[in-house]
Amino acid sequence: MEFSDFLFDGPDSTPLTFILAHGAGAPMDSPFMTRVARGVAAEGFRVARFEFPYMRARRLGGKRGAPDREPVLRQSWLEAIGLAGGGRRVAIGGKSLGGRIASMVADEAGVRGVVCLGYPFHPPGQPERLRTSHLETLATPALIVQGTRDPFGTRQDVAQYRLSPSISIHWLEDGDHSWKPRASSGGTEAQNLSEGIDAACRFLKTL
Repeated sequence: MEFSDFLFDGPDSTPLTFILAHGAGAPMDSPFMTRVARGVAAEGFRVARFEFPYMRARRLGGKRGAPDREPVLRQSWLEAIGLAGGGRRVAIGGKSLGGRIASMVADEAGVRGVVCLGYPFHPPGQPERLRTSHLETLATPALIVQGTRDPFGTRQDVAQYRLSPSISIHWLEDGDHSWKPRASSGGTEAQNLSEGIDAACRFLKTL
């Protein structure tokens, strides 16, 4: 990974840089990632987006390879943190897979905080396959912004988990994994996106 691989939004230099990683299926410049990055940057943060090797390979060659294995994803995060100035200068997070791996390296890297945008607590339809063991002992301050009907972890699901007291959760009413509510809810995707970005910004300002 090179410094030139980042996609930046916001001021050139700020006391805190927020590094943002994509989910399993969409790149760093997807509409969701772009909306979040620009929304956070509008609050005065420098936002740095990057892609894992498999996604960079898709961009260069067009082939839809599977996500990299966990050790590669973790190493990519550690490299990104180092390039952005090191743990105490950054907060990290991302969409789904990107946020999950961020939460796995946060304590090791000594970052100031983690923001998970739709955490994949378990695969859809497989609630027994939990991805929460490291969340029980996470020491880094963390925020999870989650739709209440996310198939990767609904509000009812998450209420049963044992999570570290360092983790707070902001629930978006009727949101799915990308925070989109049903039309019958009376809410809109734009409203949930705005609320989720506001929650992330409030958290980042506390770090």
